[in-house]
Amino acid sequence: MIAVNSLRRTNSFFRFLLVGVINTIIGLSIMLILLNLFGWSYWLATFVGNCMGAGVSYILNRSFTFKSNINGSKGIPRFFFVILSCYIVSYSLGEIVAATIQLSSQTLSFISQDELAVLIGTVTYTLTNYIGQKTIVFRSVTEE
Repeated sequence: MIAVNSLRRTNSFFRFLLVGVINTIIGLSIMLILLNLFGWSYWLATFVGNCMGAGVSYILNRSFTFKSNINGSKGIPRFFFVILSCYIVSYSLGEIVAATIQLSSQTLSFISQDELAVLIGTVTYTLTNYIGQKTIVFRSVTEE
């Protein structure tokens, strides 16, 4: 109980990162399983992995991270707009950067180009998603 109360007083970015840990464990695990065990394509695996964490992300970020009282008819469309925009930008950038790194360095033989792209995309996604969630989705109702 004390730990939960302490977390409620922390910075929203820290709370966002805690929620993100849950989402990352779920989403990244699913992405890598679909990519490596089931042989799915990069885009399909990353899309499905991201979608799986999206529902949990919305609920936790609305209630815990940003303590927003935005109603679903406004919040959910904004949420999915931000999620989709961040997904496209982040994982496209991850794919481009990973291809560039793999071409310039053969020392990264322990990780595939797609796995590297997933990791780069995940970091980029986390940062862009926080900004979008804070400024577009869960901004204070008084700011609207």
